[in-house]
Amino acid sequence: MKFYLLIILIPLLNGCANYEKFRQVTEELEIPTKIYKSDYNQTWQAVIQVMRKYDIAQQNQEAGFIKTRWMDNTLEVNFTDSFGSSDAVKAAKFKLIVNVVRGFRASREVTKVTIFKRQLMEQDFLQGWKEFTTDLITEKTLLYRIERIIATDNKLKEIDKAREKEQLEKSGL
Repeated sequence: MKFYLLIILIPLLNGCANYEKFRQVTEELEIPTKIYKSDYNQTWQAVIQVMRKYDIAQQNQEAGFIKTRWMDNTLEVNFTDSFGSSDAVKAAKFKLIVNVVRGFRASREVTKVTIFKRQLMEQDFLQGWKEFTTDLITEKTLLYRIERIIATDNKLKEIDKAREKEQLEKSGL
């Protein structure tokens, strides 16, 4: 009788653990997002330029989706954790998932970029890979770089327009 009770309780306990993970994801997970006042193509080109240094596994401009392959970051994790923790990780890897979505705000086209970083770490051989929440530094840095590329591009376009206007005024005299 106790054996049958144990068989029934084990899946229920596992279900509670899954619920806790789901609750943590829904309540605590922050996915860095930024809205840019630029058209979709300009933002897409800025995202591609920023993502060049990563090993891209999938890329689809029409769907607004970029996904990288798993990349090792064991040294970076151990370096940053060395200041606050005594436990070094055996291995760490991450992948980035970027979404670019077209939208409109007050009849002007805007673009929303979301960057999600999946971080896996392996403390030892017995535990295997476990997912950890990210520190958001990589994602926010990438969003900042995209913003700077768009701002620089807009400034160059503004300079070109002013130069064209100046040339038209000179030729009209």
